[in-house]
Amino acid sequence: MSASQQDGAYPRPQLCRPGWRSLDGVWAFAYDDADAGHREGWFRPAAADRFDRVIVVPFPPESPASGIADRGPHPTVWYRRELSGDDLAVPADLSESRLLVHFGAVDYRADVWVDGQHVAHHVGGQAPFDVDITDALESFEDDAAKTHVLVVRAQDDPHDVSQPRGKQTWLSAPDKVWYERTTGIWQSVWLEHVPGAWIADLWWQADPDTGISATIEVAGLPPADPLISLALSLAGRPLGQVTAALHGRRLTVRVPVAALDNGVDREDLIWSPERPVLLDATVSLHGAGPGAPLDEVTSYLGVRSAGVGGSRFLLNGRPYFLRGVLNQGYRAATLLANQGTHELRREVELAKAMGFNTMRLHQKAEDPRLLFWADRLGLLLWAETGAAYEFTSTAIEQLTAEWVALVRRDRSHPSVVAWVPINESWGLPQLRTDPAQRSFAAGIADLTRALDPGRPVMSNEGWEHVDSDILGVHDYTSDPAELRERYGDAATVRRSLEHPGDAAAGRVVALTAAQLAKFDAGNAPFMVSEFGGLSLRPASDAFAYTEVSSDSDLAALLQDMFVALRSSPAVAGLCYTQLFDTAQETNGLLDERGEPKLPIETVRYIVTGEKDPR
Repeated sequence: MSASQQDGAYPRPQLCRPGWRSLDGVWAFAYDDADAGHREGWFRPAAADRFDRVIVVPFPPESPASGIADRGPHPTVWYRRELSGDDLAVPADLSESRLLVHFGAVDYRADVWVDGQHVAHHVGGQAPFDVDITDALESFEDDAAKTHVLVVRAQDDPHDVSQPRGKQTWLSAPDKVWYERTTGIWQSVWLEHVPGAWIADLWWQADPDTGISATIEVAGLPPADPLISLALSLAGRPLGQVTAALHGRRLTVRVPVAALDNGVDREDLIWSPERPVLLDATVSLHGAGPGAPLDEVTSYLGVRSAGVGGSRFLLNGRPYFLRGVLNQGYRAATLLANQGTHELRREVELAKAMGFNTMRLHQKAEDPRLLFWADRLGLLLWAETGAAYEFTSTAIEQLTAEWVALVRRDRSHPSVVAWVPINESWGLPQLRTDPAQRSFAAGIADLTRALDPGRPVMSNEGWEHVDSDILGVHDYTSDPAELRERYGDAATVRRSLEHPGDAAAGRVVALTAAQLAKFDAGNAPFMVSEFGGLSLRPASDAFAYTEVSSDSDLAALLQDMFVALRSSPAVAGLCYTQLFDTAQETNGLLDERGEPKLPIETVRYIVTGEKDPR
């Protein structure tokens, strides 16, 4: 099956191999509140008796789905899983193989042992990592052992606010817009057999005007005179191919596609939410001489451009109004984790069915399988990361390192059209007055542009902007007349940027003269990137921005607010808070089970102003 038509189960959807095996499921588990496990050797195969519980991976121990559901603070946890012969079986087509274990995400510091041998240390609760465990397996000297043992220790200080944590509470209990903690493994773990030299990373740059190029990175021991070949196709029809010599471990190559030069055929290849065309790709690593490739992966890409100009967001060079909805990615049964690809697909389908063309992934790096469904079904995404909550050298280092890894992970997805490294000055509390904090906000925006020059970047989404490509403001007024007064035309928007009044908590949105000049030149379009937050019949301990008392009141107020923003010629996009009820935040268009509070077709008409043509 082609990469674009997969079922969404593979945890890394743009770099697929057939020879993988999921390690999700039941593991042995232990709390280590005294942090004695390392000293006492819990990583050794003989220490199985230290693991007194079981857990269902990848669900965090705080979640009901894990089978534990203990929400108390436990800064150190341990996992243990035996690797069977079936897990370790080498595919028949690999004469020489390495075995990788992949971790989608482990919050926050992770150490990994195989058969008592330390093989990896990783810092960063949202970014993936992998480790080659081949040598550790081969060096194990216990001939009587029938299995090998994989052990993971995760350390997650619940009170460390320099650690990027997003909306995980650092307090004793969730409150307002902060939720339960997520500790340890919370995305899939899987094994993958690869040859002695393998394709480790792949970055697609696919623009309708500049064409298609790929950057390939190779790990392991490359053969003599290695070659990389790429072939592109659409629904089985060949589009273009190229073969190039690999010098070192990294190659960037342009793939010629004649159809992109034809003004008629070109439109058939371009990706958009209305027509999410995905091209399939095969990437192969060859040695000198004839024969089968040493390694081969399948992938997919979407040809599209994302930018700004003329005070508008531009998709494929044309003005495109963003109708967005906020998705916190916290789920009742699994917290930061999810129940699998079907749940992620449903979230994308629900957003589209309600008339949204954009989803903002808020204060977390979402499972790549949700990005796959956004690519496949057609939904634009704003990609974000979890914030730290203080400004220190440690916080800067940790946030930057993790953000770089996440941009590299997600920059090939056509659905991702904007980067949000910082939200509402979280972690930058003196951004308005502190030159160091302003330098960091501008610096991480520029760093993001250096990693990926093909998408808009926000230096500080929603509040004080230092150097943003989109000027987003967060405004939770429930009065449609106030929305018109603040954002009804270009003149009122400009006044709001300099003198926001109640918007954005009274902050000056365009913080620098350069940022304001960028807006005046049309190179930083204005959006109301959080608004709404209406709650219907909230619980007594719930949090909401505005409460309404009936279905009809909810529908009427939603209608007036969306019309107020959609009708303004100065507003280039909007994002409603939020898709689901989330923990104590009861302001979703859907409850926490995904049941709509209003008929889907009613919400679609409110969001778009158009009847569903179906």
